[in-house]
Amino acid sequence: MAKGAVAVSYPSIAGVEVWWQERRPSEGGRTAIVASAGPGAEPRELLPAPWNARNRVHEYGGKSYLAVPSMAGGFDLVFANFADQRLYAVGAAEAEGGDPVPLTPAEGGFRFADLVLSPTGDAIWCVRETTRPAGQPPLPDGFHLGGGMAVRREIVAVPLDGSAADDAAAIRVLVRGAQFFAFPTPSPDGTRLAWISWNHPNMPWDGTELRVAPLGGAPVTVAGSTLVMGGPEESVLAPAWRDNATLYAVSDATGWWNLYQVPVVGGTPCPLHPLNEEFAGPLWQLGGRPFEPLGDGRLAVLHGLGEQRLAVLDAGSGALTDLDLPGYRTTIGELSVSGSTITTVAGGPRTPWGVLRITVGGTGGGAVEALSKRQADAPDPAYLPDARPVQLSGEQNGGVVHGLVYPPTNPGVTAPTGELPPFLVHVHGGPTGQSLPVLSMEKAYFTSRGIGVIDVNYGGSAGYGREYRNRLRGQWGIVDVADAYAAALGLAEAGEADRARLGIRGGSAGGWTALVAVTTGPALTGTKEAVFAAATSYFGVSDLRPFAVDTHDFESRYLDGLIGPLPEAEELYVERAPVGHVNELTCPVLLLQGLDDPVVPPSQSEAIAADLAAHNIRHAYIAFAGESHGFRKAETVIASLEAELAFYGAIFGFTPPGVAPIELT
Repeated sequence: MAKGAVAVSYPSIAGVEVWWQERRPSEGGRTAIVASAGPGAEPRELLPAPWNARNRVHEYGGKSYLAVPSMAGGFDLVFANFADQRLYAVGAAEAEGGDPVPLTPAEGGFRFADLVLSPTGDAIWCVRETTRPAGQPPLPDGFHLGGGMAVRREIVAVPLDGSAADDAAAIRVLVRGAQFFAFPTPSPDGTRLAWISWNHPNMPWDGTELRVAPLGGAPVTVAGSTLVMGGPEESVLAPAWRDNATLYAVSDATGWWNLYQVPVVGGTPCPLHPLNEEFAGPLWQLGGRPFEPLGDGRLAVLHGLGEQRLAVLDAGSGALTDLDLPGYRTTIGELSVSGSTITTVAGGPRTPWGVLRITVGGTGGGAVEALSKRQADAPDPAYLPDARPVQLSGEQNGGVVHGLVYPPTNPGVTAPTGELPPFLVHVHGGPTGQSLPVLSMEKAYFTSRGIGVIDVNYGGSAGYGREYRNRLRGQWGIVDVADAYAAALGLAEAGEADRARLGIRGGSAGGWTALVAVTTGPALTGTKEAVFAAATSYFGVSDLRPFAVDTHDFESRYLDGLIGPLPEAEELYVERAPVGHVNELTCPVLLLQGLDDPVVPPSQSEAIAADLAAHNIRHAYIAFAGESHGFRKAETVIASLEAELAFYGAIFGFTPPGVAPIELT
């Protein structure tokens, strides 16, 4: 499981090679940059240890590198280094090597993301985030307070000649004035710049603006901008130029993220293929693109309902043609295009996430090559569960609840006659997130040991349109919990799960839902009995009041929409918090927490642990030094999963072989 937890992301095309990011638990969670020329070529590493290509913009980061044409031919690698958040450049040709050279200063509290090459090729245009400890008003020009910090974001130009490494003034500001920026996109002729921006309290899936401004002068400056699409109730994403006067962009104006052709001067946006499906996902990280133009004018797109398929869209006729990716069922919202070649990340129930290169023909078909190598030998497929989509009745919100069932699967074991398996409801993070039907060694770790898993895409999840996302507005802690109850009880009523051995687990926002489900949940939903016998929280929120003022800037106003603005909604925050509501229906709880987590600090787990102890509820709190929001080290992945299995053994009544027992206090 730990070796197989290598995460590949953000592929891009650099000449004859495909580059991508690769997060490696065996190297302490380091993000490497890997290149491959094709299936027959050994992937090569562009960035040796200890360099770590990971940025911290919005704390969630995203794409942290860019392939830049080299003066000597080939490509150079520009990347953000995690340790100091500086941008560096290094020759990426096998014959070059050498040490990375800094492009940005060591001081100033700068972070950089969403890197693109300037039209003239002499600078990187990107989003710069500047953070400083919050001082006394007045704040420095352009800064605002967010998450206890003074924060400012701009679109800037970083020269590639290294002149800004010791002089921050050499970094030119192109655009400022909003609190958040994404997708800086210069026009083909270099005369205009398009971008996405938004302000608190909106999240980028609530409402954003697509703006365009003329470029002029030497050095280039941006003067004035025009709003061409979007607003406070419309989420617009991923602008790409069709020509020098027309953009393509994704908008959910109809309730679904669909593709539009957008004139930048006058005119009305025109839908390309109206469909009750999603052509994009929520913008949690910067740098990924859900569509790009092919060399012949068609568009490579991702689309689907609950899943995403790779397709080619003819913008003129509106024809949408899915591409056949044998063994791969779904993709994630990251692709790159060059001519007739597409690269993306895809996976399936029996296939882990991998980097693919697809060469598209004129009729839409294409050759498919798998480029990324598995980091560990996969087990016999007989041990891997299938993902079965289900739709359950969500009585609390009056609609359907989407889920994915992974039944226990082990060819060497036959269950006792008449005995039903325990089941875990897995709650994704987000909460504007989504679970996809892709091979997960984490799920297989449990299903191969006789414990079933159901992923619940509760109301509020992405992938099913804006109306489904909006079910959670003002209802976080109610709708998500009711849907988790519906998933667990639905399996028990269908005779698939043991009613007495139902558990719930989740990380971050999923940890919040797990904790609410076993504390305030019954009272909030009108449930008269305990649904779950065990609950596991990975760095989950236990009290939203400090989280609302003590988290990072990106999410510091997220709760305005999920619960309500403070101080007006103070009573709701108190009413729904797991802390202070441990009761006779609260089951045993396992708490797993990184001590360096800037998103959900350790105080959240410590508070609920103290409340459980005060009420004599069996629990364990395990903290991991050097871990942030999402465990990255192999030893942490192993320790947390073994502790979780031991926990279920103690509660569900079995002894897991080869795993040390857990001490519950």
